[in-house]
Amino acid sequence: MIKEIRTRFAPSPTGVMHIGNLRSALYEYLVAKKENGKFVLRIEDTDQERFVDGATEIIYKTLSMFNIIHDEGPDVGGPYAPYVQSERKDTYLPYAEKLVKSGHAYYCFCTKERLDHKRHEAETNKEQYKYDRHCLSLSEEDIKMKLKDQPYVIRQKMPESGQLIYEDSVFGKLTFENDTLEDQVLIKSDGFPTYNFANVIDDHLMNITHVVRGSEYLSSTPKYIHLYHAFGWEVPVFVHLPLIVKEGGKKMSKRENDGVISILIDNGYLPEAILNYIALLGWSHGDSEEFFTLKELEKEFDIKGISKSPSIFDEAKLKWMNSEYIRKMTEEQFYEIAKPRIENILGNSLDSKKIAVILQKRTEVLTDIESNIDFFKAVPEYDISLYTHVKMKCDASVASQILPKVRDELQNLEVWEHDAIYQTMADLAKAINEKNGKVMWPVRVALTGKEITPGGAIDIADILGKNETISRLENAILKLDKLY
Repeated sequence: MIKEIRTRFAPSPTGVMHIGNLRSALYEYLVAKKENGKFVLRIEDTDQERFVDGATEIIYKTLSMFNIIHDEGPDVGGPYAPYVQSERKDTYLPYAEKLVKSGHAYYCFCTKERLDHKRHEAETNKEQYKYDRHCLSLSEEDIKMKLKDQPYVIRQKMPESGQLIYEDSVFGKLTFENDTLEDQVLIKSDGFPTYNFANVIDDHLMNITHVVRGSEYLSSTPKYIHLYHAFGWEVPVFVHLPLIVKEGGKKMSKRENDGVISILIDNGYLPEAILNYIALLGWSHGDSEEFFTLKELEKEFDIKGISKSPSIFDEAKLKWMNSEYIRKMTEEQFYEIAKPRIENILGNSLDSKKIAVILQKRTEVLTDIESNIDFFKAVPEYDISLYTHVKMKCDASVASQILPKVRDELQNLEVWEHDAIYQTMADLAKAINEKNGKVMWPVRVALTGKEITPGGAIDIADILGKNETISRLENAILKLDKLY
């Protein structure tokens, strides 16, 4: 009988979600869905000192935003509930005690002061610190006495010799020397399990078949595997993902808010583009295709396509991909997401749908919208050198001659709409024996006070309306009259 593929995303609620978290969740989801398996969400909150209020809600919100839907979890339930580790607190101690009885773990009563002293001693001698097993030799009588009134932890007893060899799905066969492994703490003095111990217990009890996580956990994997062996449990398939680094190979920094999902969203990136981009941070389809929907990824994703090499988070590439997603939207789709941003800046005084149409081709990230439409509110102060355009054979002197003619023609225009405005200005250009561009350019500058704008003079005049267009042209003419 083929075993059902079960993966889990097990974040700690310690703050924001970043691209590393999201990529892990995505790959775990895809590994399961490729084989019609189950994707589980488990909240690992055993580190109470690092717990952040509201962080669990951020996890739910982020997964929902990217449509990475879990089959089981704290909010949807499932056959292995509860899915929050703090609610499973009483589960872990019996398993640790079982290891003590089998000789694979032991009670440790060392004080923080003693451990700090030993750690300092190792640093002074330039040695790598490793717990010295001070409590391993305690007699049963000593242990019974100390358990009555002294705080304790339970440590895993690691093999002192030999090697651990295991096959990782990405990194291949890996070999670790057992004598380098420290006797890790399984149960802390507050009664909570450590992250590593709770992980193994819960993965086993929840029948997790594939553990997908970052390669920074490679060095701790031998400790996991020794625990599985100690219990006599089947070891899951380990899939370690390549690191995500900044350009130049620098590590991503939480302090610098590198790759924080909420910040990327606030900066105008689309969830679909972010998801597509992070899918390619460590995985390749094998051909040149770069654009995938989540449904397509569910079909195409393969563990064999995951790379060992670190992946570079290149925000310029993400911005390019985001702009491509915007280009591929229908006008209606773009309008729906642009409308709130447009109306937040301009209110309801102008046709936001027309503004959205001219914005779409010039928008890489949604925050471009605000910076590209401020001139609709008011013409900013600008230098008359903006009128200079070599290709159009225009400068401020030429503009001072053309703008009054444009104003006069547009004042006589009875039907104010795009094609009529264009025809009026084209007819004027023909009448004065000039190319259209030489007439359009100074009008564009006069209406916007900018060199680069979404849409040209005709689009902008159409949106501004007749009265505002004439008013702006007259202000520009007055500005030029002072000089010419």
